[in-house]
Amino acid sequence: MAHILAIDDDEAMLILIKNALRKDGHEVTGVTQVTEKLKNKLFPYDLILLDVMMPDVDGYTFCREIRSLTDCPILFLTAKGLEEDVNFGFSMGADDYIKKPFSILELRARVNAHLRREQREKTSCFSVGSVRFFLTKKEVFVGEAKLPFTRSEYEISLLLAKNHGQIYSREQIFENVFGYDRESDISAITEHIKNIRKKLAATGVSPIETVWGIGYRWNGDRK
Repeated sequence: MAHILAIDDDEAMLILIKNALRKDGHEVTGVTQVTEKLKNKLFPYDLILLDVMMPDVDGYTFCREIRSLTDCPILFLTAKGLEEDVNFGFSMGADDYIKKPFSILELRARVNAHLRREQREKTSCFSVGSVRFFLTKKEVFVGEAKLPFTRSEYEISLLLAKNHGQIYSREQIFENVFGYDRESDISAITEHIKNIRKKLAATGVSPIETVWGIGYRWNGDRK
C-alpha cells in the first residue's frame, strides 16, 4: 500500500481518484489547493498526482518548487496535451503526464507502474518514520523542527537511518563515517551518539537503540 497525495481544485476529480486508487489498497489524501505549509508536509507521500491548471499556484510552479524536497514520483493530471506542454512539464521535474479525461484503468496502471519502479536511490530527501533527511542540504527535520546536528552527527545519523535495523559497532561507524586513515579517537563515537540522542529526544523521538556489547542501531520512532 502506498500513501498518495492528489492535488486538484476539482472536488469531484479528487473523489474519483480516491475511489480508483483505493481499489489497489492505496491511501489517498486529497488537497484542493497548494500552500507553503504543504511543502513542508510532503515526506509521508510515496507519489504525488498534481493538476496543472489551478487558480492560485499552477502545477508547473509547484512541481518546480518541491522537486528538491522530495524524490517521490510526480504525475501531472491535465487537459493540456500539446507536445510543448508535455515537454515543459517534464522540464519542471515531473515523472509522467496523464491527459484528462483519462480512464480509471489508465490511472491505476500508471500509478502502480511508478510505484513499482520507485526503488531508486534517494538523492534529495528520504524519511524514516517522522525523521526526514534532506541530503543535498545535509539537514535533518522531525516534523517541522530542524535538528542542530554537527556534520559528524549528521553523517552518523544518516548511516544508521539508511540502514535502520542493522547493528553497527563503534568501529564500524567510525570507519564508515570518517574512514580508515583519519586520526581520531573511536571513543568519540559514544559522545556523538549521546549528543544525537539528546537532540532527537528534544523533539519527542528516540530512534537510536543501544545493543549492549555490540553497538547501535536505528530502530524506528521509539518514544
